[in-house]
Amino acid sequence: MLGAIVINEDRCKGCSECVVACPVGAIELTGLKINASGYSYAQPSAKADCCTGCTACAVVCPDGCITVYRKKVTVDESEDEGKEAKA
Repeated sequence: MLGAIVINEDRCKGCSECVVACPVGAIELTGLKINASGYSYAQPSAKADCCTGCTACAVVCPDGCITVYRKKVTVDESEDEGKEAKA
């Protein structure tokens, strides 16, 4: 089971609770970018493809800015990914 993270960047206040809670490092703070409210906000990191769909980030977000969708990986998809990695 893999996950997909959706972050409402306009509501995020950059508290970094989600960054700390994520066991695989799938979320990061933007750093220099700010939202309409003037906050540096969370965004999916380069490791976002490693998201397990555990929802730890969404649970700890005090502003409810994060939604995690779980997606099933079929046997065919995982075989295709393995072939691509070997190529």
